[in-house]
Amino acid sequence: MIEFTTSQITPWVMALFWPFVRILAFVAVAPIFGENSLSRVSKVGLAVLIAFIIAPTLPPPPDIPPVSYVGVWLIVQQVLIGIAMGMVMRVVFATVRAAGDYIGLQMGLGFASFYSAAMGANIMVLAQILNVFALLFFLAFDGHLIMLQVLAFTFVELPIGAGAIEADGWYTLVRWGGTVFSAGLGLALPLVTALLTINMALGILNRASPQLSIFSIGFPLTLLSGVVLLYFMVPELGGLFEQMFANGIQAMGAVLGAMAGTA
Repeated sequence: MIEFTTSQITPWVMALFWPFVRILAFVAVAPIFGENSLSRVSKVGLAVLIAFIIAPTLPPPPDIPPVSYVGVWLIVQQVLIGIAMGMVMRVVFATVRAAGDYIGLQMGLGFASFYSAAMGANIMVLAQILNVFALLFFLAFDGHLIMLQVLAFTFVELPIGAGAIEADGWYTLVRWGGTVFSAGLGLALPLVTALLTINMALGILNRASPQLSIFSIGFPLTLLSGVVLLYFMVPELGGLFEQMFANGIQAMGAVLGAMAGTA
């Protein structure tokens, strides 16, 4: 009978535990993997599976008990790294939803919202539609696999127990988060500009002909114009999303380099 002692099993468990903590934090917040529609058991199982694949390629982990003060701080550090990496790509999808909100408000669809279990909050219908498109394109471009590749590379740039995380990494992450507003407005700008022009024309028409009921024709005209513009916009979403995803992956590398002090 084959027997294993505690001294033999402990290094194996620790070699899996330390990368598992970082990976689980990443899975909890990253797009696709961190959706609320997935159960917690599924997320934990996925993190364990990825840890099993990545752990054999890593150098031996530090001999630090997880229940010690140093071990607890090391766990917190791994959680922060995983969350930071996942939040970078989460910002890209937040940008898409922001663009949907901008367009929806200009079309007069501000009231058309519903509770999204995936987001855990009320979200505009148009923002949800664009978010679904972004998720499908992300899978088609193998963005989830590229994210996992970058996650595996974090163990090279920021080995477990390597030391403190540079503060520039958090500054880079916060600065990248600001692109939600600028990039979201840039994505929605063509439709917002066209719809704003239509609303201005309706306002001028109302001043020129007060007896004409603008309220009875303004909303249907704005809504119909928005749908037509979306029809022409959808075929171009692939290239736009591809560029946004590429910028997100590049931002992951920039945040990682800033945390490691190599940027």
